[in-house]
Amino acid sequence: MLDTLILSRIQFAANISFHILFPTITIALCWILFFFKLRFDLTDNPVWMRAYRFWVKIFALTFALGVVSGITMSFQFGTNWPGYMETVGNIAGPLLGYEVLTAFFLEATFLGIMLFGIKRVPSKVHTFAALMVAIGTTLSAFWILALNSWMQTPAGYEIRDGVVHATSWLEVIFNPSFPYRLAHMLLASGLTAAFFVCGLSAYRILKGDGKQAPRLALKTGLILAAILAPLQAFVGDLHGLNTFEHQPQKIAAMEGVWETERGAPLLLFAVPNEETRSNDFAVGIPSLASLILTHEPDGEIRGLNEFEGDHPPVKPLFFGFRIMVGMGLLMLATAWTGCYLLRRKKSLPPIFLKLLVAMTFSGWVATLAGWYVTEVGRQPWLVTGILKTADAVTPVAPANVGLSLALYLTVYVILMWAYIHTLKRMALKSVTVEEFETAEPVADGSLTNLPHSQTHIDTRGGTV
Repeated sequence: MLDTLILSRIQFAANISFHILFPTITIALCWILFFFKLRFDLTDNPVWMRAYRFWVKIFALTFALGVVSGITMSFQFGTNWPGYMETVGNIAGPLLGYEVLTAFFLEATFLGIMLFGIKRVPSKVHTFAALMVAIGTTLSAFWILALNSWMQTPAGYEIRDGVVHATSWLEVIFNPSFPYRLAHMLLASGLTAAFFVCGLSAYRILKGDGKQAPRLALKTGLILAAILAPLQAFVGDLHGLNTFEHQPQKIAAMEGVWETERGAPLLLFAVPNEETRSNDFAVGIPSLASLILTHEPDGEIRGLNEFEGDHPPVKPLFFGFRIMVGMGLLMLATAWTGCYLLRRKKSLPPIFLKLLVAMTFSGWVATLAGWYVTEVGRQPWLVTGILKTADAVTPVAPANVGLSLALYLTVYVILMWAYIHTLKRMALKSVTVEEFETAEPVADGSLTNLPHSQTHIDTRGGTV
């Protein structure tokens, strides 16, 4: 039977893998909603409000699952990893507290107005509420990533009697890897939400929804993805250079470099073999890894053998990194192709719409692969140079952890099925909804659609 350490790591990995799926969508989706609402305010075009009304329901569903899964995950700091809070609680506690305060004071407060005040508050107040929710979700990500980055590259601390104390909160928060990890994650959320919007909108169109709203949402998602994908590649390169400086063993595992060498090749494919400490079936481009990481074709990359016994497992990082990059390139190609088709042919063929449906959750694949690289790449340390993972684990019996792990996995499978099934039902139901609701006049400051006199706007297929 697996021991408590392995079972606790698997359980935390399962919890954080499930949880991160939902914030990855909502962090950026709320900004898309704010864009829809702002466009409605500026143009008085009810199509923007129809798009907003559909996607705000999706946001609420996704947000709820993110909150629930986040709460269960936080419990594990005390149940599975008591040594973590005992050692670095003076750092982790305040940062997690700031995230909770952000979530409750901004997100929870204004989310109620955003969801239920659409006909009860002035339009500008509702738009302001949407903006506050967007800022709140971004600030929540800020504090969580500040803590995660500090665990990767700790700074601004001292250790007294085995307990970590902050000496500079500015250095703790803005530690060496934080700016790159924050930018990388926010862009990842933008790409995830963009393809999520594209996929569900394409599904609606394929099911016979000829209205403007899904076509407008689809166009918005494609343009957003086309802009963010190359930005993500640029930020990812900067993040890699930062990791190369501060966590060279992680880079060595990602690139499959065993011996310190100059002119290291970029391995397109290989099977790392930790027993022989070499790569089987390696196919690479000579000197390209050194060129990317050092900007010199003969630049030196430190090998894993310099960190023997103190480097992460190689295969998860090696393959996870390639899955992330491969998915990113596919997203870039898809977004640019879609924008080209919209610009030149003014429409998207059914086969391309089916591709977008297939890529609805492509951002999840890339995000999970990237997070596995980040988190597994920190091993064997829980907090680099301060606390090893094995020293923080709970002393409870493996059977107890195994039971809770089985229960978690069962619940997560059910919740994931329910979530995807609900998305499908909501998308299908929207096909039969009228484009405009004209029964309600536009009262002073209320957020209804336009009156009868303004419903002559073209409701044909649009330009998608």
